[in-house]
Amino acid sequence: MNGLQKFRETLYSVFPIMLVVMLLSLTLVPLGSTVLVRFIAGGVLVIFGLTVFLLGVDIGILPVGERSGAALTAKKNLPLLLFSAFIIGFIVTIAEPDVQVLADQVSSIESSVNRWLLIGMIAVGVGIFVALGILRTIISLPLNWILTFSYILVFVLAFFAPKTFQGVAFDSGGATTGPMTVPFIMSLGLGVAAVRANSDKNNELKSASSNDSFGLTGIASVGPVLAVLVYGILFFNPSTSSVAKSAVSEHGASLATHYWFVDFARELPLITREVLSALAPLAVMSAVFQATLLKLPPMQVIRMIRGFVFSFVGLVIFMLGAQVGFMPCGHELGVALGKAAANGPFWSALLVTAGFVFGAIVVCAEPAVWVLTDQVESITGGTIRRRVMLFALSTGVAFSIALSILRVLWGFSLWYILIPGYAVALILSFITPKLFVGIAFDSGGVASGPMTTTFILSFALGAGSVSGSSSATDAFGVIALVAMTPLIAIQILGIFYRIKTRRAA
Repeated sequence: MNGLQKFRETLYSVFPIMLVVMLLSLTLVPLGSTVLVRFIAGGVLVIFGLTVFLLGVDIGILPVGERSGAALTAKKNLPLLLFSAFIIGFIVTIAEPDVQVLADQVSSIESSVNRWLLIGMIAVGVGIFVALGILRTIISLPLNWILTFSYILVFVLAFFAPKTFQGVAFDSGGATTGPMTVPFIMSLGLGVAAVRANSDKNNELKSASSNDSFGLTGIASVGPVLAVLVYGILFFNPSTSSVAKSAVSEHGASLATHYWFVDFARELPLITREVLSALAPLAVMSAVFQATLLKLPPMQVIRMIRGFVFSFVGLVIFMLGAQVGFMPCGHELGVALGKAAANGPFWSALLVTAGFVFGAIVVCAEPAVWVLTDQVESITGGTIRRRVMLFALSTGVAFSIALSILRVLWGFSLWYILIPGYAVALILSFITPKLFVGIAFDSGGVASGPMTTTFILSFALGAGSVSGSSSATDAFGVIALVAMTPLIAIQILGIFYRIKTRRAA
């Protein structure tokens, strides 16, 4: 029954994307039959893959993360806990498929960028800030103050960083919180918070511990932003760089054979290796924790292994459908609408509207979004409904994609949006209930997952390729805006929630 329910939820999330694309293709923006057939096949794979992946997360990854966090906290050895948190953050980031994709895109645009050094810097940034987030949970540091100081440091470093790395840095914060990183890090934080809540004596401290259940993913998202800015300041040499075409556009163009099933067969081994490399470090860590900390009975170990197998199979199917079916279609659709936008304001408005609609519906197909909303509904005992969270996230991401398309068309600076946007988000963090602050900053990371980095980024790159915008400075701001707007939307939801609760009382 649980599997059937998840299939129904993913079908309702992905099918609207397919419907909108097919309507546009059959009416205003005709796409080639090969692209459309590949997109439909990719949509079917995304639906089934996401269903299997979410089942695997529920029975395998989340329980391991929660119990590992609880077991490490119960040791009452703070240095061991923080060191383990750093190692976990470092390893899962190295293995995160979205980070690999982002590093490929950056190195394809700037040839002087060392791909593995960039990935290593990002992983170190995540590891440090995961440890900081665990420390915050243990000693109950205010989340809003940590985020405020962190983002002040981010914007100060961004002022000195090369222009190319400014958008890339903020995009890296979203790319690191992908389908593998979010479940493990989030469940780790929930386990630590649960042990602390059980050890607290009075209700006020228990409430504080409950509020600390979320926010770890939001804190972890700051680390890679700082790391990429530091990389740009210390290691980037503009005199030796050369600009190339976008990796996304090249990939989209390469998948243009007349036989659509050949594209899926050709990409399957590569995607399988990527997902295997993503899951292998988590499996090794889980085995080490089982041998040293958890010592689960055999039946639970079998259940954990089954969950990892489901997660592997589901993520392979999902990534295959997203990269081979969704990404080329998003690029072609962006190119077609971008060319049409030159014909007058109607087509420009259609391009922006299409971005708004895609933003609203694509976020509901992100695997990490479903993990987060399920955790929120579970932790709050159903007080915060999943559909309400999804509506707030969809609204925020829709506006972010519309702003991104306007930026592609008009070419204004990314800072005109990021600086006031983060200023509003940080101000709201001192007004919004603490629980919603953590949820909001977690949401900013999970909203920018593989569906955004494939379909939406390809759509924006396609539009930008025919409108004269620069891939290095404009396209890399899309994920940054997607990661920012949920911070505001969820916190506004928290304010309304508090008003409603007071009126009910």
